[in-house]
Amino acid sequence: QVQLVESGGGLVQAGASLRLSCAASGRSFSNYIMGWFRQAPGKGREFVAAITWTGSSTYYTDSVKGRFTISRDNAKNTVYLQMNSLKIEDTAVYYCAASSSGVYGLKSENHYHYWGQGTQVTVSS
Repeated sequence: QVQLVESGGGLVQAGASLRLSCAASGRSFSNYIMGWFRQAPGKGREFVAAITWTGSSTYYTDSVKGRFTISRDNAKNTVYLQMNSLKIEDTAVYYCAASSSGVYGLKSENHYHYWGQGTQVTVSS
């Protein structure tokens, strides 16, 4: 069992930056692929980014490439999402998730076994 707690969300203006954190407790954090998803009002949950066990590989949805960076610190059991040049369309609840499966299918929410409660990110004009 893994418990995930996100933090770092907030209200910012377009162009600003935020860093989300997701602290994990429970079984070996380094055994999990970690992902970030988001859900905007009235929309389904969408993949944002993922990182493999040691951080050697990262994956992003096209809309955030070059602006967002996912990273992890296995010693601190924490995964981060650095979000730069935020846009109004980045407004959503952001969730972190953990998967004990391999990389195949990691952009699908069905790939993940554990989820955090979410943190709100609101970008204003």
